[in-house]
This record gives sequence, C-alpha cells and structure tokens, in this order.
Amino acid sequence: MAMTERIRILLVKRGNISEAELARRLGISPQNLNNKMKRDNFSDKELRDIAAALGCDYKNAFVIAETGEEV
Repeated sequence: MAMTERIRILLVKRGNISEAELARRLGISPQNLNNKMKRDNFSDKELRDIAAALGCDYKNAFVIAETGEEV
C-alpha cells in the first residue's frame, strides 16, 4: 500500500482530519502537502512529523521473514 493511501486512512481514523488541517499542523502550505501526496514522496523525517501531528507513532523497520526480528 502506498504511503499516501496510508496517510489518508490515518486522517479518517484520527477524526476525519482534512489534508489542509494536516498541512496547517505541519506548518506547510496545503499545496506543498498536496504535491507530496500526489508524488507519494515523503522523507523519514516528514513521516515522523506527520505521525506526531496526528498523535501517532511512526515505526520504520526491516523485518527478517524467518524470525520476525525487526532491524
């Protein structure tokens, strides 16, 4: 699933927050956020900032298939 789709799902689950409201919380313009969403292009820092703005934790890890160990 694309990151943009995950963010949109999270916006709904966190109280039907609009993309414009998320942009305001991030301190960026709605146009800038919209462009990032169209390109599905987010840095790790941006994803952590989005999680914080929505009251969530962001976890980025590799998981070894055989053991389930996160690296």
